Amino acid sequence: MLIAIVGAPNKGKSTLFSAMTEVEVPIADYAFTTIKPNIGVAYATTECAEVGLGVKCMPRNSSCLGGTRRIPVNVIDVAGLVPGAHLGKGMGNQFLNDIVNADVLVQVVDASGKTDINGGKAEGADPSVEVGMITAELTEWLSDIISKHMSRLEKRADGEVALQELLAGFRASTEQIKQAADRSYLSTSNINWDRDMTRKFAFQLLRENKPMIVAANKADQANEVAIESLKSKLEGIRVVECSAAIELGLSKASDKGLIDYISGAKSFVTLKEANPEQENALGYMHGYIERHGGTGVQELLNEAVFASLSNIVVYPVEDETHYTDHFGNVLHDAILMKQGATAHDLAARIHTDLAAGMKYAVDARTKMRLQKEYVLKHRDVIKIVSGIK
Repeated sequence: MLIAIVGAPNKGKSTLFSAMTEVEVPIADYAFTTIKPNIGVAYATTECAEVGLGVKCMPRNSSCLGGTRRIPVNVIDVAGLVPGAHLGKGMGNQFLNDIVNADVLVQVVDASGKTDINGGKAEGADPSVEVGMITAELTEWLSDIISKHMSRLEKRADGEVALQELLAGFRASTEQIKQAADRSYLSTSNINWDRDMTRKFAFQLLRENKPMIVAANKADQANEVAIESLKSKLEGIRVVECSAAIELGLSKASDKGLIDYISGAKSFVTLKEANPEQENALGYMHGYIERHGGTGVQELLNEAVFASLSNIVVYPVEDETHYTDHFGNVLHDAILMKQGATAHDLAARIHTDLAAGMKYAVDARTKMRLQKEYVLKHRDVIKIVSGIK
């Protein structure tokens, strides 16, 4: 899974990336601080299945802290996008190439309104305009690709397959293509779309293939009226208010041993005496997370992974009595699965041979036998019974 942090220049993208991944990158108050993309690992969190089972997990592909399972996901921070990026302005071409493999886009906007659409200093700028600009640039970019190959598409009766082949690098499935065409009221047989038709299709395909969530960053410098106005203007788009700078500050204070803080927490514990400057900073940060229930950064990650991408977490086991694998590791793996996935899908994720010989599954909590078609639920603990070991 890949989360792409996108947005106009100077909105705090690199700060958010560092806050999520604890990877140090250049951060500055000017446009195009990021030239080459930064790549790191962040952790989506959910209550571990150990809670309520009376066991202590022994994670292999993730980690667990105080009953909270931390599941790794890849994050990329790309260069800022400006109007005309699809024509090559700014770092446009690089930006667009960097997000091709992304599963979800987190667009960072300046909720305080103190930077304009190009990243320059401003007062009272409307961050909703940034969202429209990014969407328009991505739509133009994708529609350009399709339009350039229209003569080839016109010859194909199987337009969905033809588009899937054309957009293979974009990782668009035929199902996503079909849904985008249906929502655009377009036929995919011998495609002969004009530019407006192609734009409509590109817009809908982006919604399917690259869902977007908006990070209303610098929320500690914004007023609630402005944030509520932003949410109202972006109705239908998930908006999470956050302060990447505060999350990063708390993380660094924790690394230095000043405080005991876990990402997503609503408070922290001071461990040793701070100097007056540190004390003022910690007081400011504590006040914000106490009022807002956290910095919003962990919430943003979880929204992207679980809500925008419709994922659940499932725990496969081999021993349903002790919840272990064949080495005795308790709840060793936490696997992200799409909502609607079945027990057979889980078997296929573990190994194709296991799925090929699958007989049934077992709910490790209830010990009940489940059919291969059983639809998985979040935090399920599942044993797959197969004729092939």
